[in-house]
Amino acid sequence: MEKLIITVAPTGAWPTKKDTPYVPITPEEIAQEVYNCWKAGASIAHIHVREDDESPSMNFDKFKETVTLIRERKDCDIILNLTTSGGIGLTDEERMKPFVELRPEMASFDAGTMNWQHRTVFENRPDFLEKLAQTQKENKVKPELEIFDAGMLYNTLYLVEKGLLEPPLHYQFCLGVPGGTAATVENFMHMKSILPQGATFSAFAIGRMHLTILFMTIITGGHVRVGMEDNVLLSKGVLATSNVEFVERVKRVAKEFQREIATPAEAREILGLKR
Repeated sequence: MEKLIITVAPTGAWPTKKDTPYVPITPEEIAQEVYNCWKAGASIAHIHVREDDESPSMNFDKFKETVTLIRERKDCDIILNLTTSGGIGLTDEERMKPFVELRPEMASFDAGTMNWQHRTVFENRPDFLEKLAQTQKENKVKPELEIFDAGMLYNTLYLVEKGLLEPPLHYQFCLGVPGGTAATVENFMHMKSILPQGATFSAFAIGRMHLTILFMTIITGGHVRVGMEDNVLLSKGVLATSNVEFVERVKRVAKEFQREIATPAEAREILGLKR
C-alpha cells in the first residue's frame, strides 16, 4: 500500500479554551502546533483561524499571520491546506480569499449543503461549488473534497463532467457529524466503494467511533486526519494535551499494520501536488 499521509487539523471551528485549555487559538499557537506536528510526522496541516474571542472566522489577516509564521520556519516543508468554511453566513469571496491570496497547495471543498449539527444550515450552493472549483483550478490549489454524505461525492462527479474538477481527485470522508453520515464501518465501506477510479482518500470520524474509522482507513489503503478540530479526547475522559499526541498514535497504529508514514515530499507525489 501507499505510504500513509497524516493530516493534522489542530484548531477547527468549535473547541474553545473552555472545552480544552490545549487547543491552539492564536496564530502563534497554531503555527507552533503545526510545526510540532510536522516534526512528529504530519505531512499536511488543515488550517482554521479564530477571532480574538475564539469564535470561528475567515478573517484574512488571521490567516495571513498564521501562514506567514508557519512559512517562516525554513526547515518546515509541511503542506498547507486552508479551510474555506470557517463560519456561517460568509460571502463567497470571504471564503475564497485566503487561498487566492496566500496560495497554499491545498484548500478544502465542502461538496454539498447539510443541516449542520441539527442547528443551522451549512450552505454550499451549486453555483458556489462551481465558482469554488473554477477558482481553485485557476490558482493551482488542489481541492480536498470533503464528503459528509454519499450525495456529496456524486456532486463532485458532476463537476468532473463539467470540467471544473480534474482527476486525480482527493477525498476527505467526514463521518459522525450530526446531520451527516454516521460513523460506522458499513458507511465507511460504502463511501469507499463509490470512489472514482484513481482517487485517493482520507477519513476521520467525530465521537466514539473515531478510532474504528482510523483503523479502517489505515488497513484499506487510505490516509488519515487527526486533531482537535475533530476530537479533543485522547481516550474516554482524557484530554489530549497536544495535537502531537494524535499524530504519535497514528504512527504507532500504522507500524502495527505495516504502513510507512509519508513525508511531505512523498505526500506531494501521492497527491500530485506541484509545489
